Amino acid sequence: MSNARPAVASLGFPRIGARRELKFALESHWAGKSGAAELNDTAEHLRRKNWLLQKEKGIDIIPSNDFSLYDHVLDTAVMVGAIPAEYGWTDGDVSLATYFAMARGSQTADCGHPGHQHHGGDVRALEMTKWFDTNYHYIVPEVGADQTFTLTGTKPLDHYLEAKALGIETRPVILGPVTFLKLAKARGGDFEPLSLLPRLLPVYAELLSKLKQAGAEWVQIDEPALVLDLSGSERQAFAEAYEVLAPVAPKLMLATYFGGLGDNLDTALALPVAGFHADLVRAPEALDAILSAAPAALVLSLGVLDGRNIWRADLTRIAGRLAPVIAARGADKIQIAPSCSLLHVPIDVELETGLDEELKSWLSFATQKLGELSALSGSPDGEAFAATDAAIASRAASARVHNAAVSARLAAVTEADRSRKSDFAERIALQRDRLGLPLYPTTTIGSFPQTADVRKNRAAFNRGDLSAGDYDSFLQGETENAIRLQEEIGLDVLVHGEFERNDMVQYFGEQLSGFAFTRHGWVQSYGSRYVRPPIIFGDVERRAPMTVKWWQFAQSKTEKPVKGMLTGPVTILNWSFVRDDTTRAETCAQIALAIRDEVIDLEKAGAAIIQIDEAALREGLPLRQAEWKTYLGWAVDAFRLTASGVADETQIHTHMCYSEFNDIIEAIAAMDADVISIETSRSKMELLDAFTAFDYPNEIGPGVYDIHSPRIPASGEMTELLGLAADRLDKGKLWVNPDCGLKTRGWAEVKPALVHMVEAARAMRG
Repeated sequence: MSNARPAVASLGFPRIGARRELKFALESHWAGKSGAAELNDTAEHLRRKNWLLQKEKGIDIIPSNDFSLYDHVLDTAVMVGAIPAEYGWTDGDVSLATYFAMARGSQTADCGHPGHQHHGGDVRALEMTKWFDTNYHYIVPEVGADQTFTLTGTKPLDHYLEAKALGIETRPVILGPVTFLKLAKARGGDFEPLSLLPRLLPVYAELLSKLKQAGAEWVQIDEPALVLDLSGSERQAFAEAYEVLAPVAPKLMLATYFGGLGDNLDTALALPVAGFHADLVRAPEALDAILSAAPAALVLSLGVLDGRNIWRADLTRIAGRLAPVIAARGADKIQIAPSCSLLHVPIDVELETGLDEELKSWLSFATQKLGELSALSGSPDGEAFAATDAAIASRAASARVHNAAVSARLAAVTEADRSRKSDFAERIALQRDRLGLPLYPTTTIGSFPQTADVRKNRAAFNRGDLSAGDYDSFLQGETENAIRLQEEIGLDVLVHGEFERNDMVQYFGEQLSGFAFTRHGWVQSYGSRYVRPPIIFGDVERRAPMTVKWWQFAQSKTEKPVKGMLTGPVTILNWSFVRDDTTRAETCAQIALAIRDEVIDLEKAGAAIIQIDEAALREGLPLRQAEWKTYLGWAVDAFRLTASGVADETQIHTHMCYSEFNDIIEAIAAMDADVISIETSRSKMELLDAFTAFDYPNEIGPGVYDIHSPRIPASGEMTELLGLAADRLDKGKLWVNPDCGLKTRGWAEVKPALVHMVEAARAMRG
C-alpha cells in the first residue's frame, strides 16, 4: 500500500447486544412487565455501546440508524406513513403499540398501566419474508394506489444527533426509496408500488434536508435492489429518484450488496451521488468494471470483508488486491468496508470460551471484523497479518476438515438414489390406504412450545446439574403430554413436539461430524427471534441415529400416526455458516446423505410419515435469475437424495415458510414430496395461486394460523382461509396446519388456536 491511508467504514453493526439485551427488553415490554421508557433506555444503551466499540476499533466511518427495535424496513414504512388504516394511525407520532401491531399483530386490551402503550382491537400482522437471500426476515410494507406519504418521525436524524452528543460523528443509514418500493406489496389494486415514487420522494427529500441542516456530511443510502434483475423503467426510477434527492442531501454513499450489479452498473455509476459501495465478496469479478467506469471524483467503498460469514479474512491477499487500486485512485477516494452490514454475523468470538483454540483461531465475528478492517488500512507486515496467515495455514492443513470416506460415498451416488420407486399417483393411493385419513387431515408443522420449564431443564442438563436419566424422564413426560393434548384436540396426524431439540438445525448438526457450535453466536432472524447458526468447518457424516428414539417413544403412546421430523439438507446448509474451501453444492450433498440415513432408519422403525423440512430452500436462490438453474438443480437433487430411499407406502412431507413460489414452482414439483406445507395465512392464500396456475400434482397444507403473531385466530377466520384454498385446489389434496412450528409460542395461545383449526377442518368436511 502507499503511505496514504484509506478510510475504513462500517455499514452496520448487530443491534441485538452481546448478551441479547434487546431480546429480553422487547419480550419484557410485550409481556407488560416494562414500559416504553425502559425499552428505549435499553435501546439507547446498545446504540452507545456499538458506537463506542467501533470508534475504539479504529473505524473511521461509523453508521447510525442501523439500530432498530424490530426491523429496518418496518422502521422505514412507519417513518414515511405507509401504515394501513386498520392499525388506527391517522396523523402525528406513531406509537410503539402501532409499530409492534404491524410487526406482530395485536389482540390486546388496555391493561390500565400508565407506562404501557396498547393497540386496541384485533388486527393481523403484516406479511414477513426474507431479506434478499439472507435468513433475516423483514416486514413487507403495504401501499395502496391512493397512498399518501408523510414524514411521521425523524429517527435517522435523532440517532445522528444522539451519537453527536457523545462526540461521535456518524454516517446515517437509510433504506433507499426505490428499494423500499420494490420490497413493498400493492394493496387493494393492480398497480406497481414503484409508481408511487413521485409521492414518496418529497418525504425522503425532507428527511435528507434535515440531516444536512444538522451537520451530517454523508448519508449511506442502501439500494440493494440494484443487484436484482431490473427492467428499463426500474432503472429509470433510480435516475429520477437521485435527481430529486442529491441536490438537497448531504453527500450520498450509495450502498449495494448481496451481489454484483452486472447490467445495472452503468445506471448506478451515472447517479449524482458522491460515493458508491460494491460487494466484492459476492462479486469479486466486478472490481475491474467498476474501476474502469467509475467517475474519477466518485469515492469507492470496497466491500472486501465477508459480512455474511465468519471465517477469518486473508488479509495478505486482500491487501495485495487493494494496493494497486489505492495507488491508482488515491487513498482519499477509497474506503475499505465489509461486503454488507455486519447484522448477519455474531458479535464477538472472544465470548466463545468453549470453542477449542484451533477452531476459534479460524473465526472472525463482527467485533473481529472491525479489527480486520482497521488492519487493512495500515501496514501489511503488522502483527494482525502474521496471526491471520498462521490461522489460514492451520485451517488448510487440519486433518479435521477432510474425510475420504465421505468423498468416496458421494462419488458413488447415482440418479436412481435420487428417485422414488413409483410416481406420485401410485404412491398416494398406497399411502391413503395405509393411513386412512379424513378429508382435510389436520396436523402441525412439528415443534410445540419450548416453555420456561423445558428451557430450565435443558440448561440444568447442559450444566451437569441434571442427570441424563432424569432429563430423559422429563422429556418423556413432556412428549407424552403433547401426544395426549393432540389426541384431545382431535388432530389426525401427530408430532412428538421436539422438546429435546434446541434448534431445528443445531440439534442435527450436534450429531453430525464437521459441525461446531457457539454459545453466544446469536444472529437476528426477526424481531426478538435470534438463532445461533452452526459452523460447518469440515466434511459431514452421520455418526448414529439422531431422532429414532424419540419418534419410537411418541408412537408407542398413540394409535394415530406420528410424523418423523427432520430438517432437510438445503435448510441445514442455508441456516449455517458454511465452509468456504469447497462448493456449497458438495457440502449440501454430504448433508443429504447423512439425513438420508436417518430417513431410512425411521422407516425401518415403523414411521409411516416422515417430514423433511426445507424452510430455507428459496432463500438460497441467487438474486439473478440466470443463476437459478444451477442452484435449484443441486438443491432439488439434495432433497431427492435425502427422501428417495423409502418405499412407496411411506409418505414424505416437507415444509417451506415465507416464500414466493410462482417463479420456482417447477423446482418444488421436482422435489416430489408427497405433501408440502407452506405459509399462507398472512397472504390470505395468495401464495396458492402459484400451485393453481401450475397445476401442482401433489398434496398441499396451506397454513391457516400465523404462528409469528401472538393473536389467536377464530375458527371462522380459519374456515374462511380454507374456503379460499378450496376455491383454488382440489379439496382432496388439502391438509390443514399452522404456518410453521409452534416452538416460540405459549401453550395459552397454542391450545385454543389448534382447537379452532380442528373446528375449521371439521366445518369444511361438513
